[in-house]
Parts: sequence; structure tokens; C-alpha cells
Amino acid sequence: MGDILGVIFDKDGTLYDFEATWGAWTRDLIAALSDGDGGLAARLAAAIGFDTARGCFDPASPVIAGTSDEAADLIAPLLPQLPRAALIARMSQAATAAPLVEAAPLAPLLAGLRGRGLRLGVATNDTEASARAHLASSGVGAAFDFIAGFDSGYGAKPGPGMLLGFADAMGLAPGAVVMVGDSRHDLLAGRAAGMRTLGVLTGPARTEALAPLADAVLPDIGHLPGWLDRRAG
Repeated sequence: MGDILGVIFDKDGTLYDFEATWGAWTRDLIAALSDGDGGLAARLAAAIGFDTARGCFDPASPVIAGTSDEAADLIAPLLPQLPRAALIARMSQAATAAPLVEAAPLAPLLAGLRGRGLRLGVATNDTEASARAHLASSGVGAAFDFIAGFDSGYGAKPGPGMLLGFADAMGLAPGAVVMVGDSRHDLLAGRAAGMRTLGVLTGPARTEALAPLADAVLPDIGHLPGWLDRRAG
């Protein structure tokens, strides 16, 4: 383990495979919001950079690393009959029922990390309530010492607030923490916080986008223990 005493994870695209979890969910949401209007469905998909035929996001989609409020802002102008607050509430409610696909088996991975004495946290641009619901549904909520969303009072990524909040709450120097994420927003936040950074390839971003900001880029979080072992060795 060496000098690493804490790990803070992004959620979507890191703990959970992004496309497998959110591709079908987004396609269903667009269908529900467009209510059979094919033209509207196409405009909604274009607004968030989503390919409905393939069921996946463009890697440059602004919603991949954005907050749920930012995603709502992109599609709200196309739904003038639906108040923005009602749209956000509808999206949040639907998100809690998303079909979660773990990027690696979470329970044994997190238990192993805790067994090393590491403090664990989650910093997501989703809401805190949604994050807690997702982690609880996977049976791993109790594995985390800290869970924050963009609405938890620390700000959103790529700002470092959530990450520094974790370090402060755990009594750790930022340099003793590694931030693990699938997007440049995650890694920029980690760098701004003064933390080590690891990229993972279970989101839309590829190695060439993550590598300049990462100490290493791993296939998925299942490779984290090996990275820690190599670092300690």
C-alpha cells in the first residue's frame, strides 16, 4: 500500500460500468419524455450526445461527467410543457431504479481494500441521495466512510471540494489519497486536490484522454489492488 491511506471513487463509469448501466436507461428516459414523438426523441438525444440506435453516449457528451441539473438544463428547453423542477424530480426518481452493472464485483473488492486499512469514499456529480440508493442496492453502502454528491455542499467536479472534504473528514493529507475515475473531470478534480489519480476504462473516455492526467490508467477498478501492491513493492 505504501503511502496511500485513502481511496475516493467516482460512481458512474467507475464503480458501475457507464454504458451498461446508463445506456438502456437513457434510451428509455428519452422514449418516455418524447411520448412517441420521433422528432422530439431525436432532438433530446442530440442535446445530450446520445446515440439511440447504438444505445451509447458520444465520448464528448456533456452529461457524462456533468451533474444531473446540468443534464436537465440541456433538455429542458425542448420540453417547455414540463417545469424544470418537475423534470429534475422525474429524472432523479428514475435514476434510483437504474439497472446497475458493477464494473467489478464490488463487495469483495471493497472488503479487501478496507482490509488493507484504507479509508474509502465516493465523490459523484450525481445527487447524494441517488448515490446512496445505488450503493445500498449493491449492498456496499456501509463500505464507504464518505459519500458526497454535487448537492452535498462541496461543489461539483472538476472542482476539488468533495475530494478535499473526504480527506479532511478522514484526517488524511490529500497526497495520501488516490482519486479513481473514468473522466477528465474526475482526474482534474484529483489533481486540483493534490491527490494521486487513476483512470479507469469503464466509462466512455479512452486511454489517450485520461493518461495525461493520471498516474496510471487501469482497465477497471478490479485492477486497483494490483496497482497498490506494485506501488508498495
